[in-house]
Amino acid sequence: MARPLWSGSLSFGLVNVPVQIVSAVRDLDLHFHQLHDKDKVRIEQRRFCSKEDVELGIEEVAHSYDLDGKQVIVTDEELASVQPRKTRTIDIETFVALSDLDPIYFDHPYYLVPAGDTEGTLRAYRLLERTMEQSERVAIGRFVMRTKEYLAAIRARDGALLLTTMLFHDEIRPAQPIPTGGKKPSKQQLDRAVAVIEELSTDWDPERYEDCYRQRLLNVVERKRKRQKIEAPKPEKEPAPADDLMEALKRSLEEVRSGGRARS
Repeated sequence: MARPLWSGSLSFGLVNVPVQIVSAVRDLDLHFHQLHDKDKVRIEQRRFCSKEDVELGIEEVAHSYDLDGKQVIVTDEELASVQPRKTRTIDIETFVALSDLDPIYFDHPYYLVPAGDTEGTLRAYRLLERTMEQSERVAIGRFVMRTKEYLAAIRARDGALLLTTMLFHDEIRPAQPIPTGGKKPSKQQLDRAVAVIEELSTDWDPERYEDCYRQRLLNVVERKRKRQKIEAPKPEKEPAPADDLMEALKRSLEEVRSGGRARS
């Protein structure tokens, strides 16, 4: 089990369930160190004053915010005055249907796990998990982690409680400025496009998809360790837009039906 990032209780009416938050995902990306190319020594990042050209200690660093073209200086004490009240509670405010939640609002997933192994804690956790599983509802609540208040969606998943932090509504950019362009497609074009989608449709299986870039990167590192030569592949030519959309849809459908594209 991953290291707990937060400990407290989940407040559900008059019921308080002791829980801990652990990340539900793992970072499998390759992280490289930055080196000085000349002597292959790691690079250090330091804070320098651009006016005096002197290195600064963290205690000498202030904060500013650009507001209408003016620089507003804010002290640590002033920042601390607006920090959310640190509580150890996830307060559930309401329950909604999962289908009502647009995935665009989801941010980062965590597991809520029982904080302790006492019979009372495990019983309360299981009761809440089973209740949410049976009701097919998602709890919406708020909690404070570190110095930030989060909006969160909590739901049952695979016998456990999953907490997903959410974006607030004003953090989502509206789609209205995005140009859709072109005239309305004909019924024949829509029918053929839908047919292509139907032919390519299958049940979702996450194990079918691998991070191909990470695998190629691991291969490069392994080959470099063996002092093998690495050659960059030639860039692939970008596909040109279809001149005849109907013909392109027709050929796509024929290719899929003839097995030109793999499907389950």
